[in-house]
Amino acid sequence: MAGKLTAVGVKNLKKPGWYGDGRGLWLQVRESGSKSWALRYTLQGRARIMGLGPWPEVTLEQARQKAFDARRLLKNPDDPQDPIEHRRARLRAAHLANGAHTFEAVAKSYIKAHRDSWRNEKHAGQWKSTLETYAHPIIGPLPVQQVDTDSVLRVLEPIWKTKTETATRVRQRIENVLDYAAARKLRSGENPARWRGHLDKLLPQPTRLKAKNHHPALPHREIGDFMQALRAQQGVAPRVFEFAIITVARTGEVVRARWEEFDAECTVWTIPGARMKAGKEHRIPLTDRAREILKEMKPLDTDGSGYVFPGFKRGDHLSTGAFRAVLQRMERTDITAHGFRSTFRDWAGEETAFPREVIEHAMAHQLKDKAEAAYQRGDLFKKRRKLMDAWSARCASTAAGGEKVASIRRDAAAGEG
Repeated sequence: MAGKLTAVGVKNLKKPGWYGDGRGLWLQVRESGSKSWALRYTLQGRARIMGLGPWPEVTLEQARQKAFDARRLLKNPDDPQDPIEHRRARLRAAHLANGAHTFEAVAKSYIKAHRDSWRNEKHAGQWKSTLETYAHPIIGPLPVQQVDTDSVLRVLEPIWKTKTETATRVRQRIENVLDYAAARKLRSGENPARWRGHLDKLLPQPTRLKAKNHHPALPHREIGDFMQALRAQQGVAPRVFEFAIITVARTGEVVRARWEEFDAECTVWTIPGARMKAGKEHRIPLTDRAREILKEMKPLDTDGSGYVFPGFKRGDHLSTGAFRAVLQRMERTDITAHGFRSTFRDWAGEETAFPREVIEHAMAHQLKDKAEAAYQRGDLFKKRRKLMDAWSARCASTAAGGEKVASIRRDAAAGEG
């Protein structure tokens, strides 16, 4: 039902929150008192939010018309389009035609200028991915001179309380890009992403926000049933998800895997230090099921990119967002892909007798005890292979206890010598 809001009602709304007009059109009232319009829609199973402009510059009637135009693009039977991508392409073309420097273009220039000074390629990848995910959809098409406090807040407010650490990094990166633009005389005036004396007056202190639970994890006793449901899913993304779970690798490490990182028989996956969180090379023993998945992926390597898990764009790898999409299709939005590392850690600690250092090495964790780490210079590869075989077997079984656990304990004890 459309038309729930009225012009007078919109003007009088003070309480922060989202207020629906119908058919996906919403008004957001922020804690600062500012108001803006947004269209919520779903495309290919992915929820999206398209900003339609601030109130009162954009009236209720104008917001309804913008929402109608966007829905028309989505519903076009001949050429359905994502209205966000359509707008970005149109704005980018217009700005480039006018000789304007967009925020997205300046950000790419900044990354290129500083890439050689960063310690590894992974850092550059993080810069690129966070801006592409959070900043570019909102301020990417804007001329860099037009990026103001309101537009920066539209980037940060949706994630400030729920993804605080990520949000602070996004803010710092936006600030750096805008400082870079000012140094190149592409913009002037105060930096709207500055924290001290500016955004610290508009957003709560990150250190004072209530600590959030870490990535929600599946209880390890449910892993067999979950994996059975996951294997019933069709497509590349479910196979990538399964590969990530049974190798206990981080999602970013998995989607960027390249064929040259695997030995000829695909029994060992060696991830270069540049792609690891700790900056240290990590070897993963591959189980039979992991090798089966790699065999399924091999015929898909048709564009010469070298990526094991190709994405939708030619020459690029699959996005980490694919994991979230799989969970949404499975109606399991109560857990996250990264949380399966915790599932593995809980299972290994509670249901097996494998030594703690073997488990930590399997997860590519740095041992916190410096004395222990100094003595443990190897990577315990042979023992980890037994651990990964046991984990793969557990993932393949829907039986949660009894004889299976006892067998795993005996195997672990046998591998301690």
